Amino acid sequence: MTQPDALASARLYLCTDARQRQGDFEDFVDAAFAGGVDIIQLRDKTLEAAEELEMLAVLRSVAQRHGRLWAVNDRADVASISGAPVFHIGQKDLPLTAARTLLPNVTGIGLSTHTPEQIDAAIATAQGPLGLDYFCVGPVWATPTKPGRAAVGPGLVTYAAEAQKRAGDVTTLPWFAIGGIDHSNVEQVVAAGASRIVVVRAITEATDPTAAAKSLLQALDTVEP
Repeated sequence: MTQPDALASARLYLCTDARQRQGDFEDFVDAAFAGGVDIIQLRDKTLEAAEELEMLAVLRSVAQRHGRLWAVNDRADVASISGAPVFHIGQKDLPLTAARTLLPNVTGIGLSTHTPEQIDAAIATAQGPLGLDYFCVGPVWATPTKPGRAAVGPGLVTYAAEAQKRAGDVTTLPWFAIGGIDHSNVEQVVAAGASRIVVVRAITEATDPTAAAKSLLQALDTVEP
């Protein structure tokens, strides 16, 4: 499977810190991938660049063993050095055009979106040769990983689904719902139109990460990607 195909077929995306408190990063990401997680992003603002590269080397090894994707957040230099197949940016991070100049063409780039206008802009970029490879919509619900960011609610998920349908004859850019999604509400985002999700605590705080991932995928199986 090529990288674009892997991104297009991805349904479950996990963001995790380096699990320094637990001391089980390698075992944890291995268990998450075993449960069916398609992409794992290391997102830990407490890490220095050298520490992040060390943890990414671990993530890369486990991901390759499972034949899955892994991602770097915010820092294009770290993404480039580590050879990350996926790089994610926020609205106020490095601009897409700048990221493209720093990263190989094969690197998939994703963007966070929080408004209808940002969703429309993300979809529009996919029509160009240097556009996005996926985008995220949220936070659907308030989450401690993004303190101070207002929740957008399921309505924006529905908007993204409808916007993608309108652009379907031009682009089928993959998109993920993100923000406070867990086992108690995943069916709501599916009902709103999402077929792909990003989660954090639903798996990072699970006693059994493998079982947690499988359960989330079962909820997503009610819709087609």
